[in-house]
Amino acid sequence: MAKAKATEPTLPLAAAPDSTTVPASGDEVMRFAGNRSLQLDSGAEIAGLEIAYRTWGTLNADRSNAVLICHALTLDQHVTGTHPVTGKPGWWTRLIGPGKPLDPARHYIICSNVVGGCMGSTGPASINPATGKAWGLAFPVITIPDMVRAQAMLVEALGIQSLFAVVGGSMGGMQVLQWAADYPERVFSAICIASAPRHTAQNIAFHEVGRQAVMADPDWRGGAYAEAGVRPDKGLAVARMAAHITYLSEPALQRKFGRELQRDGLSWGFDADFQVESYLRHQGATFVDRFDANSYLYITRAMDYFDMAAAHDGVLAEAFRKARDVRFCVLSFTSDWLYPTPESRAVVRALNAAGARASFVEIDSDKGHDAFLLDEPVMDDALKGFFASAEQARGLTAGLVK
Repeated sequence: MAKAKATEPTLPLAAAPDSTTVPASGDEVMRFAGNRSLQLDSGAEIAGLEIAYRTWGTLNADRSNAVLICHALTLDQHVTGTHPVTGKPGWWTRLIGPGKPLDPARHYIICSNVVGGCMGSTGPASINPATGKAWGLAFPVITIPDMVRAQAMLVEALGIQSLFAVVGGSMGGMQVLQWAADYPERVFSAICIASAPRHTAQNIAFHEVGRQAVMADPDWRGGAYAEAGVRPDKGLAVARMAAHITYLSEPALQRKFGRELQRDGLSWGFDADFQVESYLRHQGATFVDRFDANSYLYITRAMDYFDMAAAHDGVLAEAFRKARDVRFCVLSFTSDWLYPTPESRAVVRALNAAGARASFVEIDSDKGHDAFLLDEPVMDDALKGFFASAEQARGLTAGLVK
């Protein structure tokens, strides 16, 4: 069915009566009035919720071409363009643009900072209105469903009833699966990349090492470091170093660094003798400039709590029983040992058992978990093909910006 000609862009879009959008640091921030508090799985609630987000492209006349991108653990809403803190290109710039899988000429693209984050959305670094100080550890524990609930509030406030696609990798993929399970009537297609339906014991163990590194830093101050005017940079840097190892693969590390030395000869001490040591130290040092330590604790805990089958007596297919009409695309990478292919296959089997349509591609890559952020032409082609098919089924081949 042909669609009406796309309207001219008028951003931000009209918000719901109880919400306002205001510019902040190049983003838009959706502020929800107290009567629209975010109800959390823990039983707590967040009043005065703020969600920072960015958009690209134009929403068409019937608002049917919106794509929501869900970000991973240490990423944010700056999916393309220039990041305001690092000055570097956005983390998925290679996938967004003319002729790319996500094209602002065809899609209205949204990406928001998750609740609990530290790039403008309400999180532990935000000011607690009850005290006038940073929330710190007084901030309630959040879950992946809580993040999705906040995103759903944002999408509704933007006047969008149904998303053409929800797409994300790693923790973003978890949000994609939760969207399909919780809001199947509002999701036309779902693309889950390098992710899993729950955390394994090993995943939880790695996250616990990172959290303990943060909390062992004397400057953490029981989570109240903002009041003391300090930051637990050393602990957070170590947490980032440990986590970053899980994002890579042994072949990738060997190819990039091997046992190459940083300089001629050994230091005969504990300086960074090897290039891989220097690389990890750099990753830790730069991370602390753009991420909040308490946010790291809260978001890793949310990932650890994630288990889609838990509420369905351990039967994953039951989580997707209402999502039969959603079109799914699941992608994994052969060298991803953080969320290995069997995890994605389990999702596909559950989708098939629930009667949902699912495409699956295992991509041969030696780049590890981070492959979904790197140059992977097979992934790009798979996304282009899936979107082309979904656009045709959605009726988006007409009425879009040319």
